[in-house]
Formats: sequence, structure tokens, C-alpha cells
Amino acid sequence: MPSRRRVPVQAEHSYPPEPWPLRGQAHVSLWRVPAGRLPAAVQRAVPRGATPFRFGGSFLLATAWVSYQRGSVLEYEELMCTVLVRRGGRLFPTISHIWVDSAASRDGGRALWAIPKELASFEVLPGARLRAREAGPGEAVLAEAGIDVLATLPLRVPFALGVLQSRSSTPQLSRVRGTARPALSRARWSVEHAGPLGFLSGLRPLGTVSMRDFRMWFGALDTPNTSERFAGP
Repeated sequence: MPSRRRVPVQAEHSYPPEPWPLRGQAHVSLWRVPAGRLPAAVQRAVPRGATPFRFGGSFLLATAWVSYQRGSVLEYEELMCTVLVRRGGRLFPTISHIWVDSAASRDGGRALWAIPKELASFEVLPGARLRAREAGPGEAVLAEAGIDVLATLPLRVPFALGVLQSRSSTPQLSRVRGTARPALSRARWSVEHAGPLGFLSGLRPLGTVSMRDFRMWFGALDTPNTSERFAGP
């Protein structure tokens, strides 16, 4: 089948208030990154009072391809990288790199939750392969991955987590909750060595889990237009 490509629209967009109801498909790969390979960009993303979680001599990071589909407040594609951090005796994901093909999603993510979204274009290639390119001159390839879904649970499983970001040196925690059909998958990654995710080049993920047909709320349900401030130590 021919490739399909979504190119971001650069114009200014308004964005919906939180929480955002979202539906779609996600493929999450877990990585062990040696301490010496953790780039400054990831370390700068870690909020004040938090530290990257160490597993032996490595850090744990996750990458995700996400497609927000019909039924979502916005429909768009996404590639992101998160680092697992520890703060106040608890573990949280912190998003260090993220690209979307929606200006409204970019602007809303930055304003509501301090998520550093950038624009990119996305392609679906033959063989269930995904490709993301930086927006702008040159359109350099960020990453490619082939995803094979191997086995899917026949039931929906609830999930909940907090995403910890930094806004003007102040930690900001945003809640995420929903349900999905978990699946064991296999991902074959190719990361541009000279690109922002080049620190993953040459590494293999520990494993990949897909969240099929997820239904998710991102952001505060009880206080529209605001995210929680971190209340821990």
C-alpha cells in the first residue's frame, strides 16, 4: 500500500480546555540508556527536586508513537520520549522530547501542562512502519519504527498516572487516566544518529507494549483550565 503522510499546519490555533478526552492507539517502548549517554536535553527537562531514576548504571526511558483518532477532542499524531524520574519517594514520567502534527495540540500542551511539544510530519509506510520528520527546512527524519502487535488481552484494563513537568522551575503534575486493551508488541526502531533522539541510536528497546483502542482523559477533571501543582515533598 502507498505511504500516507500528515503534514502539520503552522497557523496559530486555539486549543480546547482541559481535560482532553482522547481515543486511539499507542505503542510504548522501554529503553535502558547508559548514564554516559543521557543527553543534556533530557537532564534539563527533569523538574526541580526530581532526579532521573537509575536502574543499575542506566536510566529508564520510554518512547511512544501515538495516534489520537476519532472521538478525541483533537485528532493528531505524536512521537515522544519520556524519562522516569523520582521525586518525593514517587516515580513519574517526564516528557523531554515530543512532536505532533497539530498546532492546536502543540499550543495546548505547552500552555496547559508545560509539555514541550514541537511540530513534525508523520508517515505511515508499507509494512506497518511509522516515520516522523521535523517540521521546517530540510524535514530531517527523527525516527522510524516498524510495529508488530503480537497478542492482545481480550479485556479493557484501567490505568492512571501523573506526568511531571517543569514550568518556570516549578514542578507541575498533570493527571492521566483511562482504559485500554494492552498488547504485547515488537518494535524495530531506527533513530537518526544526528537528530534529537540520537542518544537512542544503536540501542534496542527492552520491550514494547501497545495500548489498543485506549480511551483517556488528560488533565484535571475537577478544575477545568488548570493542572495540579505538585503537592509532594
